[in-house]
Amino acid sequence: MTKLQILIDDKNSNPALEVEHGFSVYVETPALKFVFDCGHTGAAFRNAEKLGVDLKKIRFAAISHAHYDHAGGFPALLKIVKLPYIYTGQNFWQEKFSRTDTGYEYKGAGFTFQDLARWRIEQRVCRDIVTLDDTAWLVGNFIRRYKFEIPAKFVRGENKIADNFDDEICLVLREGDGAAVVVGCSHVGILNIIATVQMRLDLPVKSVIGGVHTSDTKILAALEDLGVERFALCHCSGDNLRADFVSTGSVLEVN
Repeated sequence: MTKLQILIDDKNSNPALEVEHGFSVYVETPALKFVFDCGHTGAAFRNAEKLGVDLKKIRFAAISHAHYDHAGGFPALLKIVKLPYIYTGQNFWQEKFSRTDTGYEYKGAGFTFQDLARWRIEQRVCRDIVTLDDTAWLVGNFIRRYKFEIPAKFVRGENKIADNFDDEICLVLREGDGAAVVVGCSHVGILNIIATVQMRLDLPVKSVIGGVHTSDTKILAALEDLGVERFALCHCSGDNLRADFVSTGSVLEVN
């Protein structure tokens, strides 16, 4: 069994815990302890202390993509535990922005490759698939099989080109004879993510946990057509798609 505990989300059913626009989840497989995403400010890790999660026992962090609400809390994590390495997708260091009425607003991670070197942390890049243990994988470099739309406001780099989010990765966990997929924001399209996971691991995806960056209810039917049975959606998912029981502090089990 793998245990997941949501350390930070946009919503909260426990008034003792902090909330923010961000996502972080503590993951405990039979062999590993780690965090997937780090939220924005470090509030996730203050919540972890209140929840009795001992972050000093984690082995590493993995970050789904380089937006502030998933990566920004990483430096705060290092005040609690010294990590030897971090997993990211490719092209993680391209600075990210969103267009506004008056120009551009920085949306990036808030730390750099030079910071990692100064902290003596190794960056491990997931390009296609990385095996974490017998029950957990990271997957990236998603096949763009399904039509999807990334809002035009998201851009990257000095020239502010359209962001195609090729830095995005997801976490895959063994669930019975299939898999559960944990996503940060699914900027590349949740259908593309699921189809890629099924192809790379040759496993049916039974559960989707995290954010899908849409409020279109048709996405649920499309995921069901791909075999998904359980939806535990939160963070950037529309309120009409969110699972009522998934918010800051929630515990989920993957068997």
